[in-house]
Amino acid sequence: MSIHLGDEAPNFTADTTEGEIDFHEWKKDSWAMLFSHPADFTPVCTTELGRTAQMKDDFAKRNTKVLALSVDDVASHNGWAPDIGEVGGTDLNFPIIADPDKKVAELYDMIHPGEGDTSTVRSVFIIDPANKVRLTLTYPKSVGRNFDELLRVVGALQLTDSAPVATPADWTQGEKVIVSPGMSTEDAKERFGADKVEEVKPYLRWTDDPS
Repeated sequence: MSIHLGDEAPNFTADTTEGEIDFHEWKKDSWAMLFSHPADFTPVCTTELGRTAQMKDDFAKRNTKVLALSVDDVASHNGWAPDIGEVGGTDLNFPIIADPDKKVAELYDMIHPGEGDTSTVRSVFIIDPANKVRLTLTYPKSVGRNFDELLRVVGALQLTDSAPVATPADWTQGEKVIVSPGMSTEDAKERFGADKVEEVKPYLRWTDDPS
């Protein structure tokens, strides 16, 4: 069953490289990035998990926990961990779910038959503190993910949750944002400052990043 934006992220218990977890209890009031990789001891995945380990502090600054998954077992994950640390330059510092029975992978529709086998594709789920799914992305097995983009999305979601704004194309933190279409220009000027709101079109108004 497909998971849509706004759905509650299905809960599960699973063994990981850091012991058994209950997903909702593990993440508690944090944001979370749950992402799958096709298999241990594979080249693209090694670079991806190494990059994630490098960025753990960046995610932590955004109150975001990271959790990986493949259909290999804990012993395989633990055997692979030194390679991740060597390639990425940072020891593995987040849990990897062991899912040999494919329970979690099937719950989150991470196995796509059209991709040729029973391993998972590169699925990503960004989940908010209320356990709602806020972003889904699916990459093919041959293409590594852009983790700077995933971090950017978390920041954009948190910003747009906190203020009546939206982010434009290619936005990065600190750049101008778009006033929410549901807010009048006058209300925007009162909220953000009369000299801080630029109306380009009646439906497109810029203002400074309120964060």
